[in-house]
Amino acid sequence: MRKIAPSEAPFLPYGRQHIEEDDIAAVAAVLRGEWLTTGPAVAAFEQALSAVTEAKHAVACANGTAALHLAALALELEPGDRVVVPSVTFLATANAVRLAGGEVVFADCDPDSGLMEAAQLAEALERAAAGSSGPVKAVFPVHLTGQCADLPALHALAAQHGLALVDDAAHAIASRYRTADGNSRPIGDGRLMAMTTFSFHPVKTIAMGEGGAITTNDDGLAVKLQRLRAHGMVRDAGEMQNRALAFDTDGSVNPWYYEMPEIGLNYRITDIQCALGLSQMKKLDRFVARRRALADRYDRQLASLAPLARPIARSGACEAAWHIYPVLVDFAAADISRARVMAALRAAGIGSQVHYIPVHLQPYYRRRYGDLHLPGAERYYARTLSLPLFAGMAEDDVDRAVDALADALGRG
Repeated sequence: MRKIAPSEAPFLPYGRQHIEEDDIAAVAAVLRGEWLTTGPAVAAFEQALSAVTEAKHAVACANGTAALHLAALALELEPGDRVVVPSVTFLATANAVRLAGGEVVFADCDPDSGLMEAAQLAEALERAAAGSSGPVKAVFPVHLTGQCADLPALHALAAQHGLALVDDAAHAIASRYRTADGNSRPIGDGRLMAMTTFSFHPVKTIAMGEGGAITTNDDGLAVKLQRLRAHGMVRDAGEMQNRALAFDTDGSVNPWYYEMPEIGLNYRITDIQCALGLSQMKKLDRFVARRRALADRYDRQLASLAPLARPIARSGACEAAWHIYPVLVDFAAADISRARVMAALRAAGIGSQVHYIPVHLQPYYRRRYGDLHLPGAERYYARTLSLPLFAGMAEDDVDRAVDALADALGRG
């Protein structure tokens, strides 16, 4: 196969939204209509997400970080309450716990997949029990890259310790987890988790510019999430506490009146975003199939670079809808730094990224919790490099990326 010179092809970013004419038309229709903020498109998007995940409720919000924060707030964490979070994740998973007033217990991860499995959760709980801090109240597993860990095993361990499970599925819309009986269920179905959070950032499978959502089967949590995303306000007559102010002389609620029984935030999402998300959701199966096909091609093309570079370990506990495509690279054996490899890829017209710097190594958390050594997370981080993956890629783009990586590693 003839290698394509960088000058002959456009730059290939590590991720990119895939917007088509019907997406643009859907957004334009909202701009021509009556609603720009929270209106009928929000409700329609929530219904579509419930259908995809098979959850009873979906609550859309401003972004994936807002979704995590709302979920943490809905758990009603008290100061000192702790939540287990895998260290290989984006900052937001841990930060949401802190923003809600809780403390973080970082868990290690599998060094070849980056996932927190039941063994790593058990170790984190043992470490937490040996300390003198507050109780562990919840666990926030992360479906990294689109893969999930053994959710029934995590659920069983969490139930044993009386912990709520809230999974971060920012990478995993349309992924499916293996059930104990060998079947599969959609991530976010609410059967094992109290809540599941999603992100619709442009590089995600479904793009909304920014956007997030939480799914749950718990009626009470759904109501609480809806209230918290809108400043904590309520307008329902049955929830009014100051009845003298709330009601007119005929017993009806005053039309201007609202109350705030608890403080919330403005985490609402707009009809503009949800019109785009709803249009994109109709293409979810196509986008996921394309990402899987591209990942399969990467797997085949990378075989010639093993063991110097190889795909991350595959989880047997799920059917992944791939969000990113990381490879594990032995930079020491290649006698080249990761920064130099990324620079060589960029010079060849190929974007790349690192997902993620382990959060326990961040200065804020080191100051708060001291130095912590998590060997699996640190080993995964030392080797990982994400190559381009998005629905608009051609198969030749995969070949370009692998060829460029081979050249950068001296195997071209």
